[in-house]
Amino acid sequence: MILGAPFDGGTSHRPGTRFGPQAIRTCDYLPHNASRPSLAMGRDAFCDLIIRDAGDVEMFSGDARRALGQLEMAVESVASNGALPIILGGDHSITYADVRGVANVRGHGSVSLIHFDAHADTGHIEFGSLWGHGAPMRRLIESGAIRGDQFLQLGLRGYWPPPEVLRWMAQHRMRSYEMAEIEHRGLMVCIDEAIETALQCSEAVFLSVDIDVCDPAAAPGTGTPEPGGLSARALLDAVRRICSRVPLAGVDVVEVSPPYDHADITALLANRVVLEALSSIARSGEEGGDAQQWDPTRPLLDRHVDEG
Repeated sequence: MILGAPFDGGTSHRPGTRFGPQAIRTCDYLPHNASRPSLAMGRDAFCDLIIRDAGDVEMFSGDARRALGQLEMAVESVASNGALPIILGGDHSITYADVRGVANVRGHGSVSLIHFDAHADTGHIEFGSLWGHGAPMRRLIESGAIRGDQFLQLGLRGYWPPPEVLRWMAQHRMRSYEMAEIEHRGLMVCIDEAIETALQCSEAVFLSVDIDVCDPAAAPGTGTPEPGGLSARALLDAVRRICSRVPLAGVDVVEVSPPYDHADITALLANRVVLEALSSIARSGEEGGDAQQWDPTRPLLDRHVDEG
C-alpha cells in the first residue's frame, strides 16, 4: 500500500519536500499503466503484486506533532490490515511516524531499521523542537519503538552530527557506516553485514531511504545536499539487494524537494527506488523468500531463450 506524506514542517534548510509525493508519482516517462516489467529482476511487480495507492495523508506543516500523529495512524492502519506500507515523503521527520505505525502492530523492539542517509538524524533539539528532520532516529530509540542495536545506517558523511551526538549513538550501540568505510570495504560487503545484523536482532526490517544519501550530482533536488555520496546506480543496486533478502516491514523514501530539482532527476531516482523495491519483493515472493537464487550475472536474454 502506497501512502503519500506531503510534509516539510521538520525541514532545517531548504523546504519543498511537501511536493515530493506528487513528483515521485508523476515523473515517470513510461506510460502510466499497470505494467512495469523489471529487466534486472525479470518480474512485473504491478502484475505480480496487489498494489494500491491510498493517496496522501493530510499533514499540516504548521503542527509537526499533529501531522506526524496523523501519519502514524494511517501507517498503523495499513500494517494492521496485513499490507506493506510504502511511504513517499516528505522530509525525514516522517520516519518517526512510519516506523512507529509499523511497530505499534508488530511490537516495539521487533523491527530493525536499515537507513540510507548522508546524515545520522539523531539530533536532540533543533530550533527548539523535538520533531525536526534531524532527530527522528533519536526519537524512535527514546520511544522504545526501535532499539539502538537495531539501527544500521549507511552513507553518512560530511560535518554533522557533532561529537556529543556521536557519543550518544555509540552509547546506544547504533551501527553507522560512513562513506569512507563503505568506499574502503565495498558497499555490498557493508550491506550484507547490515542485513546479517538486522536479522539477528529482529523478525523484519524497515527500509528508510533519504535521497541525499546520493551525491548531489545524482540527486540535487533535496533539502540538505552533501557532496561525496553514492551514485544512483549504487543506491538502486543496494535497494534491490536488501529488498530481495529480508522480510520487509515497510519502506519510505524521503527528502525529495522538487523546487530544487533539475529535469526531475531526483524525483525519477526516488521513483526507481520504489520500483526496485517492489520488483525485488515480487521476485522474492515467487522464490519462496529466497531471492538469492536470482543470478545477477546471468545474461539478460537467457531466460527468454529458456521460455521460448
